[in-house]
Amino acid sequence: MTRRLPTGIEVLDRKLDGGLPEGSVVTVSAPPASQAELLLYQFTAARETLYLSTDRDETAVAEALERTAERTGSPDVRRIQGDAPLDHSRRLFRRLSEGSNLVVDPVDPLERQDGSRYRNFLNDLQNHLHNTGSLAFLHCLDGRSVADARDLTEHVADVVFQLHTEYSGDAVETRLAVPKFRGGRALPETIKLELTESVRIDTSRDIA
Repeated sequence: MTRRLPTGIEVLDRKLDGGLPEGSVVTVSAPPASQAELLLYQFTAARETLYLSTDRDETAVAEALERTAERTGSPDVRRIQGDAPLDHSRRLFRRLSEGSNLVVDPVDPLERQDGSRYRNFLNDLQNHLHNTGSLAFLHCLDGRSVADARDLTEHVADVVFQLHTEYSGDAVETRLAVPKFRGGRALPETIKLELTESVRIDTSRDIA
């Protein structure tokens, strides 16, 4: 049986029967106006993490981590820029140690590279995660301009997290769906989240 790795969010791990199967590629799809990066920050608390930022510099990410109310880790933050982001990202993720995390925030600039090269990148990433028993979290911006390769990203992914934000009266409600879960059980219902200075999960419907 494949070993489960905790996400770093205790209530979520209970709902996922202990966490995520090692070696998994996980997509975190959310509107750009949401605070989905709070999930990414809390994932860093679980284990050693390489955090690849494609749109913010290292200082901005480090400061955001420090402002997060919940406990986070101390990830190795690297900025991905230049004319060859796939090659740069590949060189870095090949340094992942056993049982660690990779975060790509967001993955959109990589999805917009040459299609065959991006597919090879995903295949190489899957192989490295399998060999090291690690996890990769790919932050996918679900906004007005979605990359053409998004279908490929979600098809290759082993687990899909989808965040939906709704406005009802004077309330903002965010729900997390897990419609895809290879090696486990997709969740039959959504999870209500509060994304403010940290991630809070509504457990009011839980019996135990």
